[in-house]
Amino acid sequence: MNKICKIEWNGLNNGAWDQRFNTIRRSTILQCYEYAQALCPINQHSARWGLIKIDGREAGLVQLMEVSLLKQLFHVVMLDRGPLWFDGFGDKSDLDAFFSEYNRIFKPRFGRRRRIMPESSVAVSLDILPAKRKLPYPAYQTIWVDLTPDEAALRAKLNGKWRSSLSKAEKSGVKLHLDKIGLTLSWLLDNYARDKAERKFQGPKPRTIIALCDTFAPRGNRLLMQARLDGHAIAGILIFIHGKAATYQIGWTDPDRGRKYNAHNFLLWQAMLHLKSLGIEDLDLGGVNGESAKGVKKFKMGMGGELVELCGQFK
Repeated sequence: MNKICKIEWNGLNNGAWDQRFNTIRRSTILQCYEYAQALCPINQHSARWGLIKIDGREAGLVQLMEVSLLKQLFHVVMLDRGPLWFDGFGDKSDLDAFFSEYNRIFKPRFGRRRRIMPESSVAVSLDILPAKRKLPYPAYQTIWVDLTPDEAALRAKLNGKWRSSLSKAEKSGVKLHLDKIGLTLSWLLDNYARDKAERKFQGPKPRTIIALCDTFAPRGNRLLMQARLDGHAIAGILIFIHGKAATYQIGWTDPDRGRKYNAHNFLLWQAMLHLKSLGIEDLDLGGVNGESAKGVKKFKMGMGGELVELCGQFK
């Protein structure tokens, strides 16, 4: 028997949404309320929030971004890395039921465009999706690190070479600076922007990072760390916390002393321990690409996480 899905839109206040969101393991930053709050103004989007019910039971959450013009004559709907499911939900039958209802709500029509990247490695039926084709992009990949084991077990899961690099950094005298105020943010953004321009890699714009910091920081959900050696900054990272999970956003390492002393290994290890102390259970290391950024993917894989590939992007 087919399951029945209903989506109740914008019926939860912020507290009720957060209460439910905070129960979800591996929640994604693109589906958290602060992300929409930060990005909608600068991208001229609006957002809506849905409580998903399967056969009358609360089953999950979904956050959409929209652009509407001329009383929705022109309508763009974007679903990125969602929906998110509560415990006991999220199998293929739930996904099919959700997208069947989604397709009913956002019917194909002239002037409406849809972009969908389901947060699922399970193949979704194209005849169910409110989309006509799979986009010819490489499937999105990320690495999730489970932070629930104890410190010794986390360290044991590190790749041997990665662990040796970490030990070298610890013995070199590299020191951690945990920036709770944000005084090092402009330093990190300047170096990140210059590195991004020189190496021509894809990544969020500095104004996007600033908007996210402005939204996440007041709730204590911005983690900004800097590595210092002999009083000089040699590396920095920025991580955002959302519910029981966190996402590595950007980082920079001095090409000379930072790399020589493995400052990035040091920072990410310290971030894992700090997040664990806060009760965070999973760290999303961000998108990886085995073609154009093999070195980055290899480095992140060394942290002992699970490589996850989503089922694709659709429109």
